[in-house]
Amino acid sequence: MTNSSLLIKNGLVFTGKADQKARIQHLLVQNQKIVNIFEEEAALPSADQIIDAKGKWITPGFIDSHTHYDAEVLVSPGLKESARHGVTSIILGSCSVSAIYNGVEDTADYFTRVEAIPREIMIPILERVKTWSSPKEWIKYVESLPLGVNVASFLGHSDLRVKVMGIDRSVQENEKATQAEQEEMDRLLNEALDAGFLGLSTMDNPWDKMDGDKYWSHKTPSFYASWGERKLLLRSLRRRGAILQGAPNLVTKFNAIIYMFLSTGIFRKPLKTTMIALMDLIADRAIYPLVQFGSTVMNRLLRGDFRMQSPPVPFTVYYDGVDSVMFEEFPAGEAMRHLAKKLDERNAMLRDPAFRKEFKYEIKKRFAPKIWHRDLSMAVILKCPDKSLIGKNFYQIAEERGDHPVDTFLDLIIDYDKEIRWTTTIANDRKEKYKRLYNNDHNLISFSDAGAHLNNMAFYDFPLQMIHQVQKSIEKGDPMMSMEKCIWRLTGEQADWFSLDCGYIKEGQIADLNILDPAYFSNITEEVSEAPIEAFNNHIRLVNRHEGVVSQVLVGGTLVYEKGDFIPAFGKEKRFGRFLAYQGLHEN
Repeated sequence: MTNSSLLIKNGLVFTGKADQKARIQHLLVQNQKIVNIFEEEAALPSADQIIDAKGKWITPGFIDSHTHYDAEVLVSPGLKESARHGVTSIILGSCSVSAIYNGVEDTADYFTRVEAIPREIMIPILERVKTWSSPKEWIKYVESLPLGVNVASFLGHSDLRVKVMGIDRSVQENEKATQAEQEEMDRLLNEALDAGFLGLSTMDNPWDKMDGDKYWSHKTPSFYASWGERKLLLRSLRRRGAILQGAPNLVTKFNAIIYMFLSTGIFRKPLKTTMIALMDLIADRAIYPLVQFGSTVMNRLLRGDFRMQSPPVPFTVYYDGVDSVMFEEFPAGEAMRHLAKKLDERNAMLRDPAFRKEFKYEIKKRFAPKIWHRDLSMAVILKCPDKSLIGKNFYQIAEERGDHPVDTFLDLIIDYDKEIRWTTTIANDRKEKYKRLYNNDHNLISFSDAGAHLNNMAFYDFPLQMIHQVQKSIEKGDPMMSMEKCIWRLTGEQADWFSLDCGYIKEGQIADLNILDPAYFSNITEEVSEAPIEAFNNHIRLVNRHEGVVSQVLVGGTLVYEKGDFIPAFGKEKRFGRFLAYQGLHEN
C-alpha cells in the first residue's frame, strides 16, 4: 500500500450503473481506492500523478466470468491477454474442472484435452508449483503470486468427484457415489464455500473427454454423476446462496431444462444458476428463441434466478486438422478424435469406404442435434503445405477435383493432419440480431474461455467488441441500448450477480479502472493475431490487438498499463490484483 495519489481528470465517467448518465468527472485515487469524485475542475486537489482523460471514457474494469486460467495464473499471474483489453476481474474453475484437490496427473487428465491446453505444458507446471490440497491453501498460494488482475473461482465438480471417489471409479458408467461419498463431497464443497469460492461448476456435455493414457476418451467425471448424486451439493448451494455453473448435454440439449428448473423459487429459495452458452447458432436457429423463452418462464413465472452466458461476438473458431471438440458431437467424428494418438489406425479408418459413407450420412443428417453446422463450404483453409489451397473452402477444392466434399476433406486430413489449418464461424454471425442478444435480461454477456483453447479461438477482447457494436448503433441513430447500459452489462451487472467486490466507480471502491479512447474504436476488428506465452515454453496462442483503444488500466489503484505496454513490475514483482471472495450469503 502506498500514500501516493493519482488524479484522473476530465474523463467521461461511466459508473457501472445502467441508470446513471455518464458525465465529465474527476477521480482521486489513493491507498488503492477512489477517495473522491469531483464534479468541478476548480475543486481539484494536487496529486503525485495526473492523467488528463479529456475526450476519453473512464469505466470500471471489465469482468470476465468464464475463463480457464487455472494453469496460466500459476506461472504467468499477470494474465496480460485479458488485462490489456481492460478486463480486471476474472472467474476461473469453470466447466467442472479446477486444480484444487487432486494430484498432478489426475488434474491434467480431466483438464488438458477438454480445454485444449497442452498436457506437456500443464503437467510440469503443476509438478513445479502445486503444494496445496484444499481451497484455503489454494487461495493462500494465489494470493502469494504477483497477480495482475482480480481472481475469483468456482470449485470444479470433476475435481471434487475425483478427490472423493478416485479417478478410476469417477469415470465409469456403472460406478455411483455411495451415500458416504456424497456426504464427503458435500463437506468439501462447503469447505470451498467457507473459503470464499463462488459455488460449484459442473458439466453434462459428452464432448468433454479425458486426456492421458489411462482414461483416454472417457467423459469427464461430472458427466457420470446423476442428479440424485448431486442432491446434497445442490441443497448446500441453495441454502447458502451460492452459484451453480453448468453446461448441459449439447447433443440432446434436453437437460438444459433441468438446469433452468433447478433455479426456480416457488415454495423454496431460488438457486442461482448460470449455464453456457446462449448463441445464435447457424446449425439451429430455433435454439436461441427457445432458450430465451425458457429463461423468461423460469425467471418471471417460476421465480428463478437463472442466467445464460453469451459471447457478444461472432463465435469464430480455428482448427488444425480435426483437432476440434466439434467432431465429438457425432459418432464418426468422435471415432476420428479417439484415434488422434494412433495416426496409422486413424488414417486406415478414414480410407475405409464404409467409414466414409457413415461420415457423409452423419455430417448431413438434417435433424441431428448439433452445434457445428457441418457445412464444409463455410470452412476456409488458412494454412497448408499446398499453398494453392489457402483461402479456399473444402467445397471449392472438391469441385476443382471433381470429388465429394467429404472425400476431399478426409483426403486432406490424411495428407496433412494438423498442418492444414482452417476456420469457420458457428454462431452469432448475424449482427442484425445483436440488439436482441445484448438486451436479453436473462443473459450474462461474458463467455470468453480465456486461457483455454489456445490455438482455437480468441475472445479476450469481448468487452471492447460489444462496446464498439453498441457505439456504432448509437452513431447510426438506431441504438441497441445506451452506452451506460452497455458498460453496466460488462461490469456492475456481473459484479452484482456473482456477488463480487468490483464493477463500479464510486467513492470508497478499490480502483480497478479503464481509460478508453473512442477516437480509436475503428481499430477494433475481428481479426486475430498470434503471440507466444513465455511461461508456456513460448507456445503460440491466438490473441486480439486493437491499438490505442485502451489508453490506461488501473488495478488495485495502480496504473499498470499505458501506451500499449505494462509497467515492469506487472505480473512479476508486485501483486496488484486480489482474490475476490464471494460476497453473497454463504452462511453455514
